[in-house]
Amino acid sequence: MRRTEVACVAMMALGSAVAGVVPASAAGGVLLPHPGPDGLVWVEERTGDGGVVSGGAHQGLPTVLTVACEGGGSVRVTMESQQVEVGAFAVECPAGGAATGSLTMDAGVVLPGSFSVVVDASAETVRWALTVTQPE
Repeated sequence: MRRTEVACVAMMALGSAVAGVVPASAAGGVLLPHPGPDGLVWVEERTGDGGVVSGGAHQGLPTVLTVACEGGGSVRVTMESQQVEVGAFAVECPAGGAATGSLTMDAGVVLPGSFSVVVDASAETVRWALTVTQPE
């Protein structure tokens, strides 16, 4: 059964994590497009440390956390579900370009209800975006 409603509870400044790195769009453009109907969270753009707290995860679907960044330096991304760390990775953020890292967690790793993602940037000038999706 597909969840039809996702509640984004709050956004806050926090920090970090990354896995497989892929080129992203660059300088001044959108780092990550809107995730569409599979999206639980979309942070279009932030600089420096940050993060998000949300609700609406479904235990029966895999969860994909994706972060794109640019500006030199790096970001460390950490995801918690029900106050337990479920994933972490780092992404190198090139100057004059962008990179993307992603982590896919199997169904059941992210528990129903609230979760948080922290992005810890190595510099206040690092620009980043993130999505959390649960594709069917």
